Amino acid sequence: MKKNKKWKWLSLLAATILLISWIAWGNTALELKEYQIKSDKIPDAFQGFRIAQISDLHNAKMGEENLRLLEILKKAEPDIIVFTGDIIDSYHTEVEVSLQFVEKAVKIAPCYYVTGNHEARVSREVYLDFEEKMQAYGVEILHDEVILIEREGESIFLGGIDDSSFVSKYSDGYHGNLSNHIEELFTEDGFQILLSHRPELFLTYVEAGVDLVFSGHAHGGQFRLPFVGGLVAPNQGLFPEYDAGLFSEDGTNMVVSRGIGNSIFPVRFNNRPEVVIVELSKCCDLEKYMNKKKFQILRILLLCIVVIAYLPSYILFAVYVSETFFDDGYQHVAEVT
Repeated sequence: MKKNKKWKWLSLLAATILLISWIAWGNTALELKEYQIKSDKIPDAFQGFRIAQISDLHNAKMGEENLRLLEILKKAEPDIIVFTGDIIDSYHTEVEVSLQFVEKAVKIAPCYYVTGNHEARVSREVYLDFEEKMQAYGVEILHDEVILIEREGESIFLGGIDDSSFVSKYSDGYHGNLSNHIEELFTEDGFQILLSHRPELFLTYVEAGVDLVFSGHAHGGQFRLPFVGGLVAPNQGLFPEYDAGLFSEDGTNMVVSRGIGNSIFPVRFNNRPEVVIVELSKCCDLEKYMNKKKFQILRILLLCIVVIAYLPSYILFAVYVSETFFDDGYQHVAEVT
């Protein structure tokens, strides 16, 4: 009896150690997640253009001086790097950790940055000093503005908006104002990319007609449940709709990064930190046409399957009707004559 009890406690201890080890590994094992975005609006010169996204770093250290994070970025060979907010953490403000990373990231590719809610929470002096140093390193900071990225004589548009924590008129659900504001930023036709920290505003981005949005903030739902997804996210609550991955509607694609660091919740569960790579690909007219026709083609195929499945029954029924009615009729006519 005592032996059985001892083995139970040892098994429980071993299971606890394994669980803690797995959680610890899952909080530091960086993952590279790649997406391909197709559009006929992407210029030929931007075929294969690679965009790396870093979101919600929260002063995290992935290896000494973030060397593991920098190594993954370098191997991915991005054309540009975009930071989508919360690079610093307002609860454990170690600005130097983030600045050391940024200083080395700009040597890999040109970097572009928009604010998150944690940048708004630190004191004005701390944030302005942080921004000034990033600009000195060569990071282009987008405060409600759009720039042109040129390549081989062609161009795409890259815009960025400040987090709503900085701009009170966009808070409290005034998404209509934000939609109009985004439309006013993108004044010319072309492929439009928007950097915005908050994924919960997806329908606003759709309304504004943006082609591609990079977002973060949700931390992948912090605790990811199998077959369910994220458990909780800021500004979305329980079981958030826009927790991680690619979301598409009416021509707008939004990529939501799971982020890298943690903040209020010190750990993640089943939710590895990630670096996102998006590769742009020009969609030809034929491919676009075929994509639009996919649903119609599926309907036709389904109809064909139904017809083929029931055709033998129809034939047998037709033969039965023919033999029952028409043959008797012919016999009756013959007998009368």
